[in-house]
Amino acid sequence: MQFDNSFSVPKPIDEVWATMLDLERVIPCVPDARVLEKTDDKSVKAEIKIRLGSMSMDYSGPAEIVERDDDAHRAVLSANAREARGQGNARAKVEIRLADAGGSTDATIRSDVTVTGRAAAMGEGVISGVTEGMINEFAENLGKL
Repeated sequence: MQFDNSFSVPKPIDEVWATMLDLERVIPCVPDARVLEKTDDKSVKAEIKIRLGSMSMDYSGPAEIVERDDDAHRAVLSANAREARGQGNARAKVEIRLADAGGSTDATIRSDVTVTGRAAAMGEGVISGVTEGMINEFAENLGKL
């Protein structure tokens, strides 16, 4: 499944860019996500709780910055996670692009997500709605840093 989202952050682009590249700071901006361990400058082990309809699932696994272009303010993050209580897996490749908006920052995020197990049974419509809500809350939390 592919999702495209955009939002604005009321902070200068260089400040938002530095935060986006600091996984220990940016991952907790995602609702119900936290860093378990920093493995190096570009990667961490993280966990997230996802609520899809009446189901709640806990995922954990590595997340890392796999591409970075400071001049273009573009980065690609990769995450692979296993569901704690089931057979499900989730993989995501997330491309982030930032643009200067005169004192604030416009962000676009393209997410390519693959899920298996119980989450996959919920369907793209439910997953899309949950993703949209998570991105909105992420943007709000990012603006508070």
